[in-house]
Amino acid sequence: MSEIQYLPLNSVDIEDLLTLMNKHKTRRHLMNYPVFDLESIQAWVDAKEQIDTLPGCRVRAIVIDRLLAGWCAIQQEGGDYELAIILDEVHWGLGKQIFRELMRWAKELKHDVVLIHLLETRREYKFLRRQALEVSKSSVMGHHFLTYKLKVK
Repeated sequence: MSEIQYLPLNSVDIEDLLTLMNKHKTRRHLMNYPVFDLESIQAWVDAKEQIDTLPGCRVRAIVIDRLLAGWCAIQQEGGDYELAIILDEVHWGLGKQIFRELMRWAKELKHDVVLIHLLETRREYKFLRRQALEVSKSSVMGHHFLTYKLKVK
């Protein structure tokens, strides 16, 4: 069984994060953004670390068996809190386990409801639909999402 650790973003190798965030399969499920270089990925990490200091938010690198596998967050978006999980494709099968951990964090942080926005490139997830209070289509900066509104239990 794989060991999953959730570490501060600044504790992982910046070049590993750069590689992950520039992978084609990672990028195709995210909003369009320019390819990162060392300067822009550091600015991205700095911005995520700032989010991590906000009440109700948590941003972590996902390390599996000592290798960077992705990142995850509970972050504020337009007055709501959203879950974000970005995984390297070789770890996509661990998404539900990581989702459950984020839901534990949401409970610990005393959230009643959280959102998950999945870009239109993603398939619909039946397990999310079953748990959702509401499922709707949304749009942010010209990108279309399926948004799941989840009650934190």
